[in-house]
Amino acid sequence: MFDRSKCDMCGDCFVRCHYLDYDKERAIREISSLIQGENAPVLRECVTCAACNEYCEKGAKPFDLINQLQEKFETLPIPERMVNWFAKLSLMPSEIIEGDPKKPALSICTLEPTLPPGTLESRLFEGMTVAKGGDFFCYIGEVHIGKEKPVRENAQKFVDSIANLGHKEVVFIHDDCNAMIAKVSEYGIEMPFTSIHIIEYLLNYLKEHQNEIIKLNKKVAYQRPCASRYTPGKEPMLDELFEIIGVERVTRKYDRTDALCCGGVFTRIMPEKTRRFQDMNLEDAKANGAEAMIFLCPICQMNLEKICHELGLHPMLITDLCRMALGEIPINF
Repeated sequence: MFDRSKCDMCGDCFVRCHYLDYDKERAIREISSLIQGENAPVLRECVTCAACNEYCEKGAKPFDLINQLQEKFETLPIPERMVNWFAKLSLMPSEIIEGDPKKPALSICTLEPTLPPGTLESRLFEGMTVAKGGDFFCYIGEVHIGKEKPVRENAQKFVDSIANLGHKEVVFIHDDCNAMIAKVSEYGIEMPFTSIHIIEYLLNYLKEHQNEIIKLNKKVAYQRPCASRYTPGKEPMLDELFEIIGVERVTRKYDRTDALCCGGVFTRIMPEKTRRFQDMNLEDAKANGAEAMIFLCPICQMNLEKICHELGLHPMLITDLCRMALGEIPINF
């Protein structure tokens, strides 16, 4: 939630934004308009990547204010069929596959159709209780269509569904779910289980099975999801994971705090602008020697895999990268 007491109106959050061409004076003017609850131009120019929340060193969370006002003024021209698609996600059939109650449960949200074949059968997740479907939908994706209320209004429902699994620890395979966990804490909702980020879980598994790892000796780029803006502390864990499996994360411009959005719904709202930034992102990866683009989010992969192939970058989910290092699937890039 936006904290007015922490905002000193320095404008740095908007000046740093890759998608806004604002100088300091313009940035301060826009922030001032937002604080006064006005329908400022930035509400239509913002691509909802939430980067400004991470750029703000004071912790004021300016994107949260943008998102609330985008919803209030309905500033994003989201196609109705896309709004309906988001609405249907929470209605997807749900299923719980019971596993070892002593192991953490695995929540895959509504992502099962987008996961590579064999993901859930991997020994990475062997014996875990798996929860999937609409009951476990995290709602964070709604911010990308300019809606904040669905996240806030369904936070308790999300927590209750996960808590009903009866596990003390839960691994969330979708980074959006981890972002929802951050929101849950922000809303002051009690969470009767411990959340484990998928990167932390994968890292711990690989540490425990280092004698089984095949060093990949590859150079990769990483596509950081917008949802990671809510949980940026996992970056050192990701670097350690790459090191363990013998992968070099190439140094490039559009990575870490300067990561670019995959495009998401904006491929339909602002197609020319979105494609330009997608090209900048992937060309940056290729120019710095990456052989593959590693994704944490399957939706990001879906949005960028065609351009990856055009540039000769192999698109791959991080779970498959780990499976390669464990010898479960062939090294194919």
